[in-house]
Amino acid sequence: MAQALVIAIRLDKAFHAFADPTRRRVFERLRRRTRSVREIAQGMDVSRPAVSQHLKVLQEAGLVRVRSEGTRRLYSVEPRGLEAVRDWLDGFWDEALSAFKAAAEREAARERKQ
Repeated sequence: MAQALVIAIRLDKAFHAFADPTRRRVFERLRRRTRSVREIAQGMDVSRPAVSQHLKVLQEAGLVRVRSEGTRRLYSVEPRGLEAVRDWLDGFWDEALSAFKAAAEREAARERKQ
């Protein structure tokens, strides 16, 4: 029960973080490589301090990790942070596949009877 609560909290935090379109754009900029705040903010319509705030929310949700390199802070995607989201979505996929399999088996059984 406690584990389910922890997972639910992680999931809620991730969905809250992804609810904001700017945060989604910030997160997408980290998909391919680690970047600094300056690199993330470059070309965006928000300031570096705003990007930092979005990164803070993503980090608190466990979706982004940060490491220091000299005076720079470098951000990257935290793959483990996406596990709760992926597991939740996989549950829907598993249900959809099970329903498809059951429908296909019913159809096959009907065809055998004919």
